[in-house]
This record gives sequence, structure tokens and C-alpha cells, in this order.
Amino acid sequence: MTDRSDSPGTPPADHGVYGISIAAELSGVAVQSLRLYERHGLLSPARSDGGTRRYSADDLVRLRRISELVDAGVNLAGIARILDLEDDNAELQAANRAMRAKKTSPRSR
Repeated sequence: MTDRSDSPGTPPADHGVYGISIAAELSGVAVQSLRLYERHGLLSPARSDGGTRRYSADDLVRLRRISELVDAGVNLAGIARILDLEDDNAELQAANRAMRAKKTSPRSR
């Protein structure tokens, strides 16, 4: 997840800005499905000081992935496992890139 934005004035991709109804509309997922996914641990939106769910751009990307898996017929437990594995894979790839960059960077003397 990134904390940089693409343009000035745009919130970071991991910053929760969308309410549940807007997130549902933007992702094409029903509000009740968003709540269900949260109950099953597939999604963890930020909360405002008042406890209102706030979805980020990263959450919307995750929702689209969940929708793809639902459309493919994967059950919620399977989706949870797939998402966990994808998250682990992304972390490992980032660590691998960092190690390669460190290995190829000139050593300071």
C-alpha cells in the first residue's frame, strides 16, 4: 500500500475518504456485501472519529479483486486465503527488490 498520491490535492491511496455508499457505488458492490466482507476479515476500512467506515483507494482495489473472485465462484474462506497469499507474495517481492537494490548499489567507504 502506498502513501504517496499521484497528483497534488489527492489523498494517499491508503487514506480512507469514501463513505460506505460511495465505496459501494464506485466498486459496484452492494453495501451489505461490504459489511459482510468486513465481518469475514476480507476488508478493514478505516473509521472516522465517530465510527463511520471510511474506504480508501486501496480498499476499492481490494474490493474489485474480491468481486473478481466471487464472480469466479470462490467462497469467502477461499477468498480470504487467496488474498492472504497475494499479500504475502507482494511483501516478499518488495523485500526481494530491496535486497537486490542493496546488493547492486555501490558500497560506501
